[in-house]
Amino acid sequence: MAIDTLLVVVGVYDSVDDAKADYELVGDLHKEAGLIDAYDAAVIERTDKGKAKIVKKHETPTRVGGVLGGGMGLATGLVVALFPFAAVGGGLLAGTTAGGAILGAVAGHAAAGLSRHDLKELGEQLDEGTAGLVVVAVSDMGAKVERAMKRAQKLQQKELEADVEEIEADVSQIERTAAGP
Repeated sequence: MAIDTLLVVVGVYDSVDDAKADYELVGDLHKEAGLIDAYDAAVIERTDKGKAKIVKKHETPTRVGGVLGGGMGLATGLVVALFPFAAVGGGLLAGTTAGGAILGAVAGHAAAGLSRHDLKELGEQLDEGTAGLVVVAVSDMGAKVERAMKRAQKLQQKELEADVEEIEADVSQIERTAAGP
């Protein structure tokens, strides 16, 4: 079992536009470093009713936190672990029952990779803002990711341990089961 230690950086923002702007900077940073496949990110908007909605996301299709055909990465999984009823795009999931199972599996792995204390801290921090940006990246990019998130009112960094191969195996099993015999 190969456990990867990844970095979670969470920023709290006064506006969705600021979170989206930093999301773009984080993406540019990874493009310039040639590590576009080495991060997941999700911009969260808090509604006036206190609900969370993912309004923009980058999911790595393979390595480091990306999940195969499910299109769900660890950043989305972490948001759903923190806010179980978070809307992803236009709805909770625009897809099949397998999509919900995949999202649940990824959320479970994301939650298992952090301590309960860290999960609680991240959730409470995100509750403080109008918007948030969650980035899951390779650990040696931490300082650069934090510098790119310059519009954040508050930043917090945590380590997440994940077995990417196990996540991918779980998702593949869900997809095979959903496809039927």
